[in-house]
Amino acid sequence: MTTPAHPLWRPMSGCGPACLPLPGRSPAVSVARQLGRAAALLAMVGLGVGLVPLLPVLPARERQVALRGWARATARACGVRLEVRGRLPRRRALLVANHVSWWDILAVLAISPARLVAKREVGRWPLVGLLARAAGTVFVDRSRPRELPATVDRVAAALGAGRSVAVFPEGTTWCGADAGCRPSSGFRPAMFQAAIDAGAPVVPLRIGYRCAVTGEMTTATAFVGDETLLRSVRRLLAVRELTVSVEIGAPLHPGRSADRRALARVAESAVHLVPSSAVPSASPASSATTARELRLAA
Repeated sequence: MTTPAHPLWRPMSGCGPACLPLPGRSPAVSVARQLGRAAALLAMVGLGVGLVPLLPVLPARERQVALRGWARATARACGVRLEVRGRLPRRRALLVANHVSWWDILAVLAISPARLVAKREVGRWPLVGLLARAAGTVFVDRSRPRELPATVDRVAAALGAGRSVAVFPEGTTWCGADAGCRPSSGFRPAMFQAAIDAGAPVVPLRIGYRCAVTGEMTTATAFVGDETLLRSVRRLLAVRELTVSVEIGAPLHPGRSADRRALARVAESAVHLVPSSAVPSASPASSATTARELRLAA
């Protein structure tokens, strides 16, 4: 019997249908163009499935090039333009980003073919789940909180092996427009312990979506509430001149005795452009706290 997860382990946003644009209020392409984009997206998903048996046997560099190329080609096929500001470190890092849409995954892969941390349900999605598993995604079973330390260890191992790992520490999607809709739990600190254990930098990423026709941010890409994935995909494919921007923040370099909660707060402030103090130095008392205790803390 599966033990129900604690509510804090299943973050909730304040988003609902009211956060999404009303039908006809956003500049849209013709139905024919939408169908063309849908066909192109299906073709790219098919190509991605074709990569599944190849990715595990490709050398690391070629695997990264293939994933990045696939993500960028998929964006073009859907009429999405990618804008990147800043530069990622050349070496491994824990990438942490806000979470608006399923499209966030493609945005991250387009700039860095990192291993992803995703909820277990993503691995069950048709076709997409196959690609996620082939790309080495680390799945989190949110119905089993006691398995979290082992998941953190796997992320730390990937970082220690030189692989970058991307995580969405808000734990759920939200519209990205109304600060009142942000998950009240903020950035969950667990995965930050992996960066501390591996001695890896933490790089904040801010993902945003803008309609170039109006020049304003749009919630058309948001995947919120009880909406189905299919409906969300249809709305995204209809947007005219959609631009996804990824702003890369300055790396945070935590020490071995850094506090994961403080690190999570600083990273969240960087992502949401909220003034924040630097990661505090560890006190003797906090230095005595073991990594395992930090991982098991609520």
